[in-house]
Amino acid sequence: MRRLLLTTLLAVALVLATAPFATADPPQLRRDGRWLVDPQGRVVIVHGFNLVYKRDPYAPPATAAGFTARDARWLARHGFNGARVGTLWAGLTPDAPGRADPAYVTGVQRVLDLLARRRIWMQLDMHQDQWHETYGGEGVPDWAVHRPAPYSAAPPVVAPFPTGYWTPEVSTVFDSFWAGADGLLDAWADAWRVAARAWSRQPYLMGYDLLNEPWMGLEWPTCLADGCPDSYAAELQPAMEQGLAAIREVDGDNVVWWEPQQFAGGQPLDTFFTPVAGERQLGFSWHSYCPDVFLESQGIPGGDVENCWDFARGRQEHALEQSRTMHAVPLMSEWGATDNVRAIEIDAAAADERLMGWTHWAYKRWDDPTTADTAQGMFRDDADLSSVKRAKLRVLVRTYAQATAGTPLAMSFDPHDGAFGYRYRPDPGVTAPTRIFVSPLHYPHGWRVTVDHGRVVSRSARQVLVAAAPGADVVTVRVVREPNGPGERSTR
Repeated sequence: MRRLLLTTLLAVALVLATAPFATADPPQLRRDGRWLVDPQGRVVIVHGFNLVYKRDPYAPPATAAGFTARDARWLARHGFNGARVGTLWAGLTPDAPGRADPAYVTGVQRVLDLLARRRIWMQLDMHQDQWHETYGGEGVPDWAVHRPAPYSAAPPVVAPFPTGYWTPEVSTVFDSFWAGADGLLDAWADAWRVAARAWSRQPYLMGYDLLNEPWMGLEWPTCLADGCPDSYAAELQPAMEQGLAAIREVDGDNVVWWEPQQFAGGQPLDTFFTPVAGERQLGFSWHSYCPDVFLESQGIPGGDVENCWDFARGRQEHALEQSRTMHAVPLMSEWGATDNVRAIEIDAAAADERLMGWTHWAYKRWDDPTTADTAQGMFRDDADLSSVKRAKLRVLVRTYAQATAGTPLAMSFDPHDGAFGYRYRPDPGVTAPTRIFVSPLHYPHGWRVTVDHGRVVSRSARQVLVAAAPGADVVTVRVVREPNGPGERSTR
């Protein structure tokens, strides 16, 4: 019996020692000022994709065209350490307010587990577009559709995305939602309680994105003109605080992300969120869609992608300002949605300039029913990873600092020649090394790394670990392409 007991205890110890998340607290990201930080205290910069499956049952299938372990490996191999994962209200509580659908939770959990095994940080996104399939969109459960009079006397108007928002009926539906009519605002908060109960201890969680691209209703022309500050105070902020409170009943720790009204993603408009007393884990989840690229996608003449430099930089600065105002951490959670490589290059460079994390739209197209640009996704065929759009991939796969033992100061990457530069102020209280991902696409003959005021403690084909020298000197890291010779070759 003693031998059996010792053998059993040893087996249990080995399982715990090798389990990926055996610690009492799962690895999750927290806000520290304007930064996301990991459990070791390092600043994490996220580069990743949106994984939002908009068709019923609202979770991608375990098929080649859906999402499998091969997809998670592909993401990690190319340095993508983040994902914005669709967790739709229609999937969470499809039958009644607050009543979870175990099958949906299981379907999403499968994807989260695959990502967590690759140490990919996840933001849970309650996605919606144009409210519901009734209006050509998706997002809310069938029971949450209450067609208002007088529009209910006739068939609904279904207009292409995003113009479907502008119809009087859809705008009225949103006004009713913000007003709490039919108990829908409470039911939406109930859905977030369901999500928090399921995933508050999810490894590699980076929080909850409360509502994708909120539409403010019939006052939308004023939102387009001046950002509609009154709508924030009267409708949007109270709703976000209600969603926050619902999550905090279950989860007191994870970041809760708020999004501004929809037009703020495509126009240089102010946003008007204010702080929440006592709340330290807010996030500002913002989108950047240059209007010149939108014009191009619609076949409308007059757009010039080079104008996107000013737009992208302006949106970055605004996001940082709004985050400071509301005491939140910013994340560019949607951008791209195009095959215009120059537009993607501009947005990515602007994000590097401001040390901004991001999740690009989108990983796979997944027959997206609500899109203004059909050139979405990274693959020509969702079921075939070899069909990747290589020019687009080459701009998105970047050498960058994934985790920094200190405060990031400046970062740059040239997707044409692979030249990378990074500066940070080390924090002597953080003992884990700074981790820099090295692109597998930009160094055909290998690469060379140099460090000022620090040293390389480890390097492999796709990673450099750096330790700062004793003292407070700023650390500078440079990675450049080897011009020729065998070097250390990367693997595609």
